[in-house]
Amino acid sequence: MGDVEAAERHRIERSFSSFKIIPFDDGDGDTHPSERTDILPVDGIRGGDDEKKDTNVLEEINSWLPITELRKGNAYTAMFHLLSSGIGTPALVLPFAFTSLGWSWGIVVLTVIFAWRLYTMWLLVHLHESINGTRYSRYLQLSIAAFGEKLGKCLSIFPIMYLSGGTCVMSIIAGGRTLQLFYNVMCQTDHNCLQKSLSGAQWFLLFVCLAILIAQFFPNLHSLAWVSFVGSVLGVAYFTLLWALSISKGRPNGVSYNPSDNVTTTMARFRAILNGVAIVAIAFRGHNLVLEIQGTLPTNPKHPTRTSMWRGVIASYSFVAVCVFPLAIGGYWAYGNLMPANGIMGAIAKYHQESIPKWLTGTIYMMVVIQCICSFQIYAMPVFDNLERIYVSRHHKASPRRVRSCIKLFFGGLTYFISVAFPFLGSLAAFVGGIALPLSLVYPCFMWISIKKPQRNSLMYCLNMFLGCLGILISVVQVAGALWNLVVDKLDANFFNP
Repeated sequence: MGDVEAAERHRIERSFSSFKIIPFDDGDGDTHPSERTDILPVDGIRGGDDEKKDTNVLEEINSWLPITELRKGNAYTAMFHLLSSGIGTPALVLPFAFTSLGWSWGIVVLTVIFAWRLYTMWLLVHLHESINGTRYSRYLQLSIAAFGEKLGKCLSIFPIMYLSGGTCVMSIIAGGRTLQLFYNVMCQTDHNCLQKSLSGAQWFLLFVCLAILIAQFFPNLHSLAWVSFVGSVLGVAYFTLLWALSISKGRPNGVSYNPSDNVTTTMARFRAILNGVAIVAIAFRGHNLVLEIQGTLPTNPKHPTRTSMWRGVIASYSFVAVCVFPLAIGGYWAYGNLMPANGIMGAIAKYHQESIPKWLTGTIYMMVVIQCICSFQIYAMPVFDNLERIYVSRHHKASPRRVRSCIKLFFGGLTYFISVAFPFLGSLAAFVGGIALPLSLVYPCFMWISIKKPQRNSLMYCLNMFLGCLGILISVVQVAGALWNLVVDKLDANFFNP
């Protein structure tokens, strides 16, 4: 082994601290890591006894953690995970973005952001495995390998924490409020029934209890495949129902498609455009889970994971496109500038509540709740993985079931507290989403340049450099626009009053 290769391998191992690299399997990809006896070192070259011992220890530790505990996934399970995590309630606001962007620019921005995210997904899938056999099964690992220990952690830790824990909090808020809407629809005009409704905090608590109860039965990311399957089916179903209902019910009186009708000044128009672009940018999600999902796939030198994973990505993004584009375009066609700020569900409730059967409205609400519960599971898994890593590193053994249960209960309690304390987090989505946006649009481009080292001025170098710089600019503008909107609209910070 050359001195340079040895130094680089040692730097990456040390920089991960508790975040270690997972090497290639040397045998059957379906073999559990703890059962292997012949394992390659992290750089794919056999070293001395100390290197073999260290590698075995790292492999054993990763075989105890939820994300890498079981590597028996395939293209179908990857598709379900990606689809369940990729679509959700933020995309329901897309028709409102068109009220400020208009038909042409709305479709252009939506298409460009979709294609851009698909491209960066391709980059992450192909960066998951290095040529020498290293697997980066966590986003932070890849960030550290690309940017170094200090810069990698500085750039990635907060966006990863927000997109994991923050999405779980937003699932609690959306799911709890939708549960309340479901109850109100079922009661309808029965005033005694409506008076017995739970408070906002109690609806949030009910949702959290359901989510954590389900989490107790699924110890690792691969075991969530059936949960993700249910979430995927219901997500596609209620997206389709919403845009189909909007089109079939016809347009209300006074529908207009002129973005200038809703604003009175040039500055207000510019601010509305920034808000529209921000809504489109945060409507798509899931990049922070790509490497983790790919980490559930088996691999060997003849069959790398990128082939199966990319098939799963193409399938999942095809369904995402089928859901998102008709909803955005059909919803804007149906309601135009009358679209309320809370999105297409608010528009249906406002204009067609009397004409839609109670059972159908209740079914849609329950689909949204169940999909939020399923999405909660997959976004919570990286948090469970990090918390279990602390126990595993200290005790050098797998977490017993009681420890895993306590970790999940602790996380459920923490996210519940945050959702009750800050029920207005949805109003901050554009601002915090702008800070986390580079995780999806920027970092993968620069990671490719740092790790793959394409020739300067080559197509891949110029493309990734251009997209990376443009992504930084969009992120800065989005954060500034979100702050501007918060100042002008005066944020209603209803602390502890969901």
